[in-house]
Amino acid sequence: MSELKCEEFVELVTDFLDGALDSDTERRFVDHLAGCDGCDRYLDQMRETTRTLGSLPPETLSDEARDSLLSAFRDWKR
Repeated sequence: MSELKCEEFVELVTDFLDGALDSDTERRFVDHLAGCDGCDRYLDQMRETTRTLGSLPPETLSDEARDSLLSAFRDWKR
């Protein structure tokens, strides 16, 4: 089993938060997290971002803000 690189970690964060990683990948993810302060902070930031955005009523966002967010994630690679 190979070590996870930070770039791979970042690509897997959403799946990790959704509980969608297979057991081997999740183990590699958690092992990387234990030894990488930068990725630990990144995961905390993503948790806070999703918690904050998830608590906003949809009508809170302007059409421009909504379109900007959708555009940012439309081509997201997993």
